[in-house]
Amino acid sequence: MSGESIKGLIYNIQGYSIHDGPGIRTTVFMKGCPLKCKWCSNPESTNAFPEILHIQGKCVKCYRCAETCTYGAISIPRKGEFIRINRAVCSECQEHLCAKGCFQGALEIAGRYITQDELLQEVLKDSLFYRNSGGGVTLSGGEALYQHEFAFQFLKKCGEKGIHTVLDTSGQAPWEIIRDILNYTDIVFFDVKHMDPAVHKRLTGVSNEQILKNLEATALLAIVPIIIRIPVIPGHNDSKKNMEDTARFIRKLGIKEVNLLPYHRLGMSKYKGLGRKYPLGEDIIPPNDTDMERIRGIFVSYNLRCSMGAE
Repeated sequence: MSGESIKGLIYNIQGYSIHDGPGIRTTVFMKGCPLKCKWCSNPESTNAFPEILHIQGKCVKCYRCAETCTYGAISIPRKGEFIRINRAVCSECQEHLCAKGCFQGALEIAGRYITQDELLQEVLKDSLFYRNSGGGVTLSGGEALYQHEFAFQFLKKCGEKGIHTVLDTSGQAPWEIIRDILNYTDIVFFDVKHMDPAVHKRLTGVSNEQILKNLEATALLAIVPIIIRIPVIPGHNDSKKNMEDTARFIRKLGIKEVNLLPYHRLGMSKYKGLGRKYPLGEDIIPPNDTDMERIRGIFVSYNLRCSMGAE
């Protein structure tokens, strides 16, 4: 398949982003991910197909969507109640007339297909910000490498235009894919969620074996700077032992910088909008400043630069 014929599935383009790399950036969020992290704040990113997000706060229960749905995926339990969406049936639809006909904006289409040239034209609208701030484009997700052919070709096009690029990845992909894409990447944000493979699998659905091997190989290749990103999930990966194990591993690889991402609840309402339960549970409390400083101190003690940011 030629690069020109590939379309990518994205769910958001965020301009004026200041947390996803140096300078002012445009962050492109790809849709589809091999991990199912229990704390994921963007659940609309995980499935590799467009889907409908029902925002109940905007819904006036006019039921126009049920009338326009040609697949019969939307039902009304009883008058005055919110609609129900049969997600298995809904996933077969390509038209999404329900969302297009919702005057209140209570139904949103999460995911759209786009060519590389179309995406490039969109990000080039922000090129003035890149030049003035030392910014560029960050390819995130979901998992950008889940659509590796599209990601490879798009990052290559960005490079040809002189646009600085950042790849934000979980590292869950065949090494050959990562190796090739590094040639068109200026910085890699590499997620490390837990050092214990069994705990990692319980929290994300996959072991960390391939992820850590890929991180080690990326560091050994030494052609692009690596910044480690660690989501801090209270009661799950924030123990002193896990953070010290992580710091030792990172230090051994010669990586110098870590970015801690404190857990937050901002994505919880999206699960209801997608007809899913929040897998982490609603009792977990985000880490406070004292918790974050304690963890930051661990990485600093290993002579690592450690910042705290937000997704």
